[in-house]
Amino acid sequence: MTTPPAPGSLPQPAPGRPPLEASPLRGAHRATLVTVFCGRLASDGVPLVRVHLSFSMLHPLYDALGFTWERGKGISVESFRKVLEGPDSERILRSPYFYLLSNNLDHLRRRLDPSAPAEFPIFEELYALGATDYFAFVQSFGDGSGQGMLGSWTTDQPGGFSDDIIEALLRIQNSLAVAAKMAVLDKLADNMLTTYLGGNAGKRVLSGQIRRGDGETIRAALVMADMRQSTLLAEREGRQAYIDTLNQFFDAIATPFNRNGGEILSFVGDGFLAVYPCGRHREPSQTATRTAMAAVRQATLRMAELNAARKGKSLPEIRYGIGLHIGNVMFGNVGLKDRLTFSAFGGAVNEVERLQGLTKKFNKPIVASQAFSTYCGGDWVTLGQERLRGMRQKVTILLPGEDMLKTDCPECIEGDRLDVQSEAERIILAYRQRRQTDSKDMLETLLQ
Repeated sequence: MTTPPAPGSLPQPAPGRPPLEASPLRGAHRATLVTVFCGRLASDGVPLVRVHLSFSMLHPLYDALGFTWERGKGISVESFRKVLEGPDSERILRSPYFYLLSNNLDHLRRRLDPSAPAEFPIFEELYALGATDYFAFVQSFGDGSGQGMLGSWTTDQPGGFSDDIIEALLRIQNSLAVAAKMAVLDKLADNMLTTYLGGNAGKRVLSGQIRRGDGETIRAALVMADMRQSTLLAEREGRQAYIDTLNQFFDAIATPFNRNGGEILSFVGDGFLAVYPCGRHREPSQTATRTAMAAVRQATLRMAELNAARKGKSLPEIRYGIGLHIGNVMFGNVGLKDRLTFSAFGGAVNEVERLQGLTKKFNKPIVASQAFSTYCGGDWVTLGQERLRGMRQKVTILLPGEDMLKTDCPECIEGDRLDVQSEAERIILAYRQRRQTDSKDMLETLLQ
């Protein structure tokens, strides 16, 4: 058992154990890193009642997760919450972290007195813990990339932190930042590949499938979707308005196909290709097609909501076409020796693209091949037979019946989910927005 340090003294590591800053935490996952780190602090007798650490990419594309440790409770990970307020909510703007960032400070320290007005909203929560001293910091990773660590140390020790303890915490957080940087860089690489290649393709590249020709043949349910009259919209709305419209379109129609085993493999212009990999037997083929069809229902519902919102703003309706198919797909690296792309190609991909194009001829938003409808089951209406370019035999084209597009309660709930952000991410976004506003005001002043 570790003997607690005397008040005001510097904690020492347990006998036979190296100092915390020498622990081999490099490369650990962030949650594991924080759990091990705070466990070591507690066992070595550091007088802490609460620790909060946020590892942020300082970029709206990537997550910024918060980890909170409380004595006797252990670690809790800040869950992603629905954003009911904008990023500039009162709690965000009055956060100690926002204060540090806005004033270009490395740290701040406050003695806590429950009888005095709380300078920051978080202090009200700390009063309930009996906290006496609070030390918050911003720790850059030192490479100019905007990546870093936000954190705070809180004690309930009478008289607060001693000077020796503050010095030790400053030294420890520098060492923690080194280990955290490795964890964040690892997560950044994963995020980058997932964002630009997709989850499955990103994992393949990370695992070493990076040579031209690397890949395999898989079976998958395929979805190809495309925006209608995009050229007219671009000419009517202008460049930026059209880009915003395109992103709204993708948010509405593509999001359901990037869940539940589906993956957006590529965006091509104003369309996309999604795949649902499956086994070659009947049961996995049924699962893949039915999951894809559930996503179609979600996409239809979300597009209806988007167009209703656009109508309320006197904006034109966004029309679309979706083609559905199932077949064997070649999946791998193609391109130049020094410039590759990870994609799906082959006969089935060509067929689903041409099926999607037939939505224009039949003036229907969704059509499917007979193979897809057979595995999916349900109510389908035959539209006719067509010879797809490059195929000798005609294929049967089907339309999902009305019952096929009805959503049940679980699907409706999924469709109502909002994008979420952690509080740490909202602080970063608010800070960046404030800096952009200040820079704009300064420029306008100079031009007057």
